[in-house]
Amino acid sequence: MPLIDNAVYVDGARVATPATLDETFETMAKHGGFGWIGLYRPTDAELDVLAAEFDLHPLAIEDARKGHQRAKLERYGDTLFVVLRPARYLDDVEEVEFGELHLFVGPHFAITIRRAESPNLARVRRRLEAHPELLAKGPEAVLYAVLDEVVDEYSPVDAGLENDIDEIEEQLFSGDPQVTRRIYDLASEVMEFQRATRPLVGMFDALERGFEKYAVDLELQRYLRDVKDHVIRIVERGESFRQLLQNALQVHATLVTQRQNEEMKRLGETTLSQSEQSKKIASWAAIIFAPTLIAGIYGMNFDFMPELGWVAGYPFALALMTAFATSLYVIFKRRNWL
Repeated sequence: MPLIDNAVYVDGARVATPATLDETFETMAKHGGFGWIGLYRPTDAELDVLAAEFDLHPLAIEDARKGHQRAKLERYGDTLFVVLRPARYLDDVEEVEFGELHLFVGPHFAITIRRAESPNLARVRRRLEAHPELLAKGPEAVLYAVLDEVVDEYSPVDAGLENDIDEIEEQLFSGDPQVTRRIYDLASEVMEFQRATRPLVGMFDALERGFEKYAVDLELQRYLRDVKDHVIRIVERGESFRQLLQNALQVHATLVTQRQNEEMKRLGETTLSQSEQSKKIASWAAIIFAPTLIAGIYGMNFDFMPELGWVAGYPFALALMTAFATSLYVIFKRRNWL
């Protein structure tokens, strides 16, 4: 059995640390109190042993066996089955890692089944053992302390996500080509964070509805309401993160469109400049071509050309060249080709 810690508590004090489950059952039968069994990735057979001893509902055991459950709270008679999605922020890779934690809380037992490195249940146990007056309130105290630890561990995640979003705002206006990918990755983490935290509000509401029916200690009720207030703030922060990322996507799309328009304008101006340059070259080529054509005709070596013997032939040719060139120049100038 992958027992991380296993203890029997009477009046808030640890009276035994059994090495096996069988010893735990025997100690509880002998001393009373309640047992807190902490497991890490138990096998199916080990879960079957717990189910048989504590009369755990088959549906709850099936969920614990399969894992990958959404955060939820379900009551089977006097036993609560709670699924939590703890999270921690990994600074080195700037990502959020999500885990899964199952709790069975009954009149005389609390079973915690951890399937990831988070949360730190050893710290939870030390905290409760340092306050025997709280631990004396029974298995519900374990439920409160675990909930409080999971919610507290959301705070660094909240801060890490906020820092990442701040960095995205800087990337947006720097033209970083990787910003789109990072926005989508962050949006995915924020949605996963919301899936982990949103159900907690409903879970605390369900616990509150059972306070009177199950005679939950008044002090524990206050503690649980305090954790609920913390959860509500975290959920609201997650919603604001989601909205910020949606706005970031819209701003990014606007900036991309603006850059594309500027690029198209620049290309258009370049094309226009090239077109105007081509017009100028073509215009001057046409102006030069007319005199060249006339000079070429009269420069041919033929013996019989009427104008060769004409006294006014030379001035006429020059005048014709000038007239053609001037006419073309005026036409191209009026059309803004020159």
